[in-house]
Amino acid sequence: MRFYIVLISVLLSGSVFGKNLSVNIELQVSSEIKAINELVDRWHKAAAETDFEAFFGCMDEDAYYIGTDETEKWNTKEFKAFCKPYFDQGSAWDFKPFDRGVYLNEAKDLAWFDEKLKTWMGVCRSSGVIIKVGDSWKIKHYHLSITVPNDVTRDFIQLVEKYKAEQPK
Repeated sequence: MRFYIVLISVLLSGSVFGKNLSVNIELQVSSEIKAINELVDRWHKAAAETDFEAFFGCMDEDAYYIGTDETEKWNTKEFKAFCKPYFDQGSAWDFKPFDRGVYLNEAKDLAWFDEKLKTWMGVCRSSGVIIKVGDSWKIKHYHLSITVPNDVTRDFIQLVEKYKAEQPK
């Protein structure tokens, strides 16, 4: 009889321990996702407020930013040089994020996200990769794109081709 009591006790404690472990993992994931959302929101806000130091403080020192123009692929140093005049004159950009998804790897030291943004270009999409550096998160890679409805894609392509044909060679 004692054997069964001990066995049941062990099984129940394992079940409770497993449940507690699951809850702890869920809390950690929730905490990390909250920190990542706060980072990306802080980054967008820094651009809107033309806070150069805060904006680049959210990025890893060797991050990449891919913009909407086909020529816009910058490492952090290049992106700082591009952004500096806009931030200095107080007119960067003001993107309002919505519909964001955040995802973590199993080790919880790498994350990626996608979001939609309300911008002066209409609704844009972006995605990014975020890495854990010490106890904080940093944007490692960011890609911004303009959304084009499928029904007007051919018109859009023709407009771009016409624009390129008119550019000096």
